[in-house]
Amino acid sequence: MGKIGVAVIVSSWVLAVSILLNHIVPQPYMDEIFHIPQAKQYCKGNLRSWDPMITTPPGLYIVSLAYVASLFPGLFSIKVDASFSEACSSSILRSTNGVLAVLCSILVYNILTHLRPSLNDRKVTLRTVVLALYPLHWFFTFLYYTDVASLTAVLASYLMSLKKKHFFSSLVGALAVLIRQTNIIWIFFIACTGVLDYILDQQKDSANLTDSSQSQGKDAFPVSSQGVGTRSNLRKRRIHNQAATFSSHTHQTIASTAVSSDFFHEVCEISSRLWQFKWELIASFWPYLIIIAAFIIFVFWNGSIVLGAKEAHTVSPHFAQLMYFSLVSVLFMTPVHFTIGQAAALAQSFCKKNKLVIFFQLCTALTVGFLSVHFFSIAHPYLVADNRHYTFYLWRKVIKSHWSMKYLLVPLYVYSWMSIFNILAKSRRKTWVLAYFLATAATLIPAPLIEFRYYTIPFFFLILHAHVDDDRSWLLMGILYVATNTFIMYMFLFRPFSWAHGAGVQRFIW
Repeated sequence: MGKIGVAVIVSSWVLAVSILLNHIVPQPYMDEIFHIPQAKQYCKGNLRSWDPMITTPPGLYIVSLAYVASLFPGLFSIKVDASFSEACSSSILRSTNGVLAVLCSILVYNILTHLRPSLNDRKVTLRTVVLALYPLHWFFTFLYYTDVASLTAVLASYLMSLKKKHFFSSLVGALAVLIRQTNIIWIFFIACTGVLDYILDQQKDSANLTDSSQSQGKDAFPVSSQGVGTRSNLRKRRIHNQAATFSSHTHQTIASTAVSSDFFHEVCEISSRLWQFKWELIASFWPYLIIIAAFIIFVFWNGSIVLGAKEAHTVSPHFAQLMYFSLVSVLFMTPVHFTIGQAAALAQSFCKKNKLVIFFQLCTALTVGFLSVHFFSIAHPYLVADNRHYTFYLWRKVIKSHWSMKYLLVPLYVYSWMSIFNILAKSRRKTWVLAYFLATAATLIPAPLIEFRYYTIPFFFLILHAHVDDDRSWLLMGILYVATNTFIMYMFLFRPFSWAHGAGVQRFIW
């Protein structure tokens, strides 16, 4: 079906659900009560106006401004809106994310095609459609939140980086940071993966050059007589051995970046290559450095990462957030992680290692998990007070149902991370997996509030690089996503409730 087919499929449900949601919930809801009025101020030209309760930069409003400007001539011609500011209605602003969701699906299609060129069009289409249904991404397609725009900008930056267009990647990356400031971590991650790819390409070029020189060396010694041939053969063997030694070293260097290589040797090799190609790397990746430097200056100037409501969003050592992310992610990939085959794969990977090393690693992982949930499990005031979020019920009914529950979940957290590492290590270098883990940690640990939508970007990087080859798993995930989306949207639209202490209709939301 291709990209056009993907766009048509995604557009069909975006249009249908958007019409239904805007009919039932026409007024701004939850965080929209801040975002939509702010966007309307921009539509009126009041670019200096700012709501102090908004924590994110104005990137989404700038995107919406451009989007509405593209629609306004058509809206004006059919007399829908008489002025530009009137065109910025709640439904039109929400449709910004609908359009971005379609664009995001096309980006996912292109990324999958680049990462897995062996996949045929049908398989790529299936994977793309399933990922477009990912519940934490799908639901916020229909509300005016920053999540869909944030994911779209980050994936666009990543795709351009994969295509070695680092200047344009950094430009889109700057937009991603303007939409949500924590995206600076993912832009830094994209730059790091680009550096790793650059180093690997240099190693491959060196290996190919060595092989070419070796083959030319073999052709350079014609045998004209038996004596000369003997001496030539001796010379050829010596030269061949030298070339083979150099080639072997080069291929070992490449192998050191493969998933089966020793991790510390891989890090040493990459560090050496970083120094060797430092000027070439600076010449290629300097735009990312400018973005990072500008962001550091902004943080010092602003006194915080967030723009508004700084007291409620202070940086906190919320290590338990990593535990929650791992479990939520593997649950949304249940047909991949919770199978006999995956359990057997994990057991097989353990059998290949030293038993003492395995015992030490498991004890360390469990200890870190127990310490994280005991000392660094944060109950944010918003979490325990707002019963509109599903995390409110998960916190009260599961994690806090008994004092021991948070500890009983630790082995499940550890299994989740080990399964994630195992799947990623099948297709990515160990340094890539480490960079991914550190980027995920840097994004989630400082966040004191448990918001599952914060997990969307790390989840997409996880599943895009987890080479799940069987269509059955993707179909089962698709069914899981459709069932989850149906339930969540039904509860949101048709099961409203009221607070005894407050006016207005309340609705369940992620």
